[in-house]
Amino acid sequence: MINKRLLIKNLLAHNDENSFYDKKRKVDITHKEGKAKFLKHICALSNSNPKNNSYIVIGVEDEDNKIIGVNFFDDSKIQNLINAYLSNPPIVQYENIPFPHLSDDKVVGLVTIRPIDDITSLRKNIWKYYGGSVFFRDGSMSMPKVFDIEIKDVNSKIVSAIESHAQNNIEYTLDGVFDFMNKRKDFNPQYKVFKEYFVLCWSGQEKIIKDETFFSRVDIELINEQVRLFFSTLDEVSIVYDNNSFKIVEYVSLGLQNAFNYYKLEETIIHFEDNAHYTIETNLLFEPPQFDKKVLHHIYNANNTILEKLKKGYVLNKNEELDLKNLPATYLICYLNSFHEAIDKLNEAKPYLKKYSKSIYNSYQEATRILRKVKYS
Repeated sequence: MINKRLLIKNLLAHNDENSFYDKKRKVDITHKEGKAKFLKHICALSNSNPKNNSYIVIGVEDEDNKIIGVNFFDDSKIQNLINAYLSNPPIVQYENIPFPHLSDDKVVGLVTIRPIDDITSLRKNIWKYYGGSVFFRDGSMSMPKVFDIEIKDVNSKIVSAIESHAQNNIEYTLDGVFDFMNKRKDFNPQYKVFKEYFVLCWSGQEKIIKDETFFSRVDIELINEQVRLFFSTLDEVSIVYDNNSFKIVEYVSLGLQNAFNYYKLEETIIHFEDNAHYTIETNLLFEPPQFDKKVLHHIYNANNTILEKLKKGYVLNKNEELDLKNLPATYLICYLNSFHEAIDKLNEAKPYLKKYSKSIYNSYQEATRILRKVKYS
């Protein structure tokens, strides 16, 4: 089993960007330009490496390989995005890899691209790229090309060597368990060994509501691979496990005018098998709450007024400051209740929310995360 933290270190230490490896400071697929560039790189790496894995490391400075990290990214629907925009899509996995020197809310993103030994192309237009475009790696660049020759496999031996030097061992596993237990000692850390092979650690603040146990500030890591499977400072989560599986049900709090309820968002089940393999199954459980349209019209217009004031640099009154705290969530509710322009307004508000308050910007990120899950389910 590959230790993904060690794999990232090996990629950064021994290889500059090339035809099987790319690095990015950040990736943003919440808007068309960022989504298009991400798809271009996936297409190019898949086409340039028909026989072996390719990788994108996210959260690294380009000049000196300094690891700065990015926010935890829930990737459960990313394959749906790939399938929607690419013909002959490769298998793409996004994993969140914690590093000891990073803060709790930061990880390094690792994208693994497994090709299907066929030419991948854009299925339809997106941003400035046309449907039917084919991309390849040219050094460290992803470029459109016309191909009329067989693609040579020149990287398999190199990639195999890098991956073999990143194999996990018992020392890495034990160190990972001790590091997790010490770092999360204020949040009731626990661990369990599945199938005498997999070591899963998790922690969270426990609360009991109507005889049901929920957790907040949840952190879940598969120690064997040094992969963070789940991390949230906002949601409520239920956890159930047996000797063969570990199930997480994630809840989100939504409502209007100080009347909030918890709604199931997504169920994630990790199945551990006897052959030293595991699979992750995700099921969207979300049923969007429906509200009175007249009330939503009032809230939507109020949000638009606040957004215009932020754009112009005007000072908000006390009521508007209170409404601003809920603006990402209420725009989300409006969109889920058929106010289709609300998503454009939410994206428009991003730079102003980020500048105004970290907590409000966190709420924006939570709203866009829910939207992404719903959109690509």
